[in-house]
Amino acid sequence: MRILVISDLHANLTALDAVIADAGAFDAVWCLGDLVGYGPDPNEVVARVRAFPNLVCLLGNHDAAALKVIDADTFNHEARLAIYWTQQSLTDGSVFFLQSLPERQVINGVTLVHGSPRQPVWEYLLDTRTATLNFSHFDTPYCFVGHTHLPVEYYLPDEAQIARLVVPETPLELTMAPRAIFNPGSVGQPRDRDPRASYAIYNPDHNTWEYRRVAYDIPAVQARMKTAKLPERHSQRLSSGW
Repeated sequence: MRILVISDLHANLTALDAVIADAGAFDAVWCLGDLVGYGPDPNEVVARVRAFPNLVCLLGNHDAAALKVIDADTFNHEARLAIYWTQQSLTDGSVFFLQSLPERQVINGVTLVHGSPRQPVWEYLLDTRTATLNFSHFDTPYCFVGHTHLPVEYYLPDEAQIARLVVPETPLELTMAPRAIFNPGSVGQPRDRDPRASYAIYNPDHNTWEYRRVAYDIPAVQARMKTAKLPERHSQRLSSGW
């Protein structure tokens, strides 16, 4: 069984379509949230995601902000402008789908959240101390998270006191060992200085996790962002991967 694991699509349909083409055949999709925000294609991304077979999809902080569940004032100025634009652009169908998304899901021995198991929508796992504290907030062998836009693994074997941080080269297929937190990185706005869309393939039958990257037409997305008058900084970040 091949499960496509994606996160932080951020209304970037071109990047998502490149991931779908690159991934090959898959049996299910686990989307870890932030379908919208930053990018120019919120409704198109929602439509593409909701059509996936065997979909499990979670609520991200930008999704919640687009629904006005999270106050836009908690975001920086440019992100706030993108949130306001997204709120005005979403169709009723997109809103209905985002409203249906849970904050946390446990499936086949894996805990799925957007931010962290401790704070599913909002907390960032950016260091080993924070990651270590979060291991007590899930009891499955694995937890998959997004939110940071960084493809990483935090590994905490039984004898360890502090989680180990693994920053992978890509492509890379790992044999998974419990307990661990995996982040597939961001499809729509990577922030590890590699502008290629980032995602993962999880194979529960073989207990493997494969980090993958794929290039996409960044100038085409930037042109749509310019037409929509979205913040220039977000457009520039696509080119730099930061």
